[in-house]
Amino acid sequence: MLGRPEYRKALLFCGLIGVPVALIAFWFLVAVNQLEQLIWTDWPKDLGWKRAPWWWALPLLTVAGLVVGLVVTRFPGRGGHVPAGGLHAGGITRQALPGVLVAALVGLPLGAVLGPEAPLIAMGGGLALLFAKLARAPETEASMALLGAAGAAAAISALFGNPIVGAVLLMEVAGVGGPQLFAVMLPGLLASGVGDLIFTGFVRWTGFETGSLDIGLPKPPPLDWQDVLWMLLVAPALAFLIHWIFVGGRFAARFVATRTMANTTLCALGAAACISLYAVATGRSPAEAALSGEATLSALAKNPHAWPVGALIAVLVFKGLAYSLCLGSLRGGPVFPALFLGGAAGVLLAPLPGLGLVPAMAIGMASSVTAALRLPVSSVVLVVLLLGNVDTVALVVLAAVLSFVVTQRLPLGPRIPAFVKRAADQSADSTSSHP
Repeated sequence: MLGRPEYRKALLFCGLIGVPVALIAFWFLVAVNQLEQLIWTDWPKDLGWKRAPWWWALPLLTVAGLVVGLVVTRFPGRGGHVPAGGLHAGGITRQALPGVLVAALVGLPLGAVLGPEAPLIAMGGGLALLFAKLARAPETEASMALLGAAGAAAAISALFGNPIVGAVLLMEVAGVGGPQLFAVMLPGLLASGVGDLIFTGFVRWTGFETGSLDIGLPKPPPLDWQDVLWMLLVAPALAFLIHWIFVGGRFAARFVATRTMANTTLCALGAAACISLYAVATGRSPAEAALSGEATLSALAKNPHAWPVGALIAVLVFKGLAYSLCLGSLRGGPVFPALFLGGAAGVLLAPLPGLGLVPAMAIGMASSVTAALRLPVSSVVLVVLLLGNVDTVALVVLAAVLSFVVTQRLPLGPRIPAFVKRAADQSADSTSSHP
């Protein structure tokens, strides 16, 4: 394939497209982060509050629901995929770009419990196709698919700050190889996790060393059999929890499809009510239960003792409910809220005998994000990079595989219904009919 001139040209074009796509993705993320800081931190302080008051999410998410409902009913592409259906790389068009940008730049900063990864995938793919059109590149089905995937990978890598995550995520999302991909990868992933666990155990028990890729990073406390036993209990429980949050999101999507504008606003208002109840119940900032949870996860990991048990339980309940409503009504990605819920569950369960903070958060995040995405390899890569150490890799792998197996055996829930297509809307909408 590398010997074909057309493939080499496509490879070069993909590399060139990655530059403007990554730059635009960078400024998109900057805009989202700055708007979140302005709306949830600066404005409350400017108005005389120490932090956002308990009712702060109610007007904000009402506006978000109205705008996203308008985008879904009036814009080509309907603002992107319904996040309750997971991440998708297909159905990307140039015409969908305005709707994707408006829905994301309004909904995410105003408090939607979703992340920016799905809009970035759609935006990256759409921009790549737009640049290809401007450059008058040949528009074959294969070339458009290749350029769309390349643009999406460039955009998503800007979010995670690592090209490996973007490449692996897009490989699994695109489903190259179909069901055979999982049939081959899952046993290998499981065997590698067990092998790594046994290998590290024997090194510690016997005192003998063999050649390895260890470069001398600081080590967390060594894993032991108690961590594995807790993983066997915690991972299925969290997978079950996240799965039913997504089932709730599918029911919300069905509700929204009947009267899109009004019901999108109602779901957003319901999410705002959950966020407000969290603030009332705990006396803490409603921002902790709103937004994607990316910044809050970092604060939680750095200072877990600042969160009492009651606050951790409340954020799991109320943010989980808001997450479910947003999955079926607004536009965004499912990754970071799932990571946060898994991390919060890990902090809550860390005092269990023989567990500890690092293993508990590793188990929680790996099982939650795998249940949300149903992409075990991408989930493992993402969580390992977030944790920043190699000693928890075996635990992350085993938790991800167990979570994936559990969620695959559970009922998927109702189909996400198709929106009624308008005659003027020529864009593809693969998500709304995705099972």
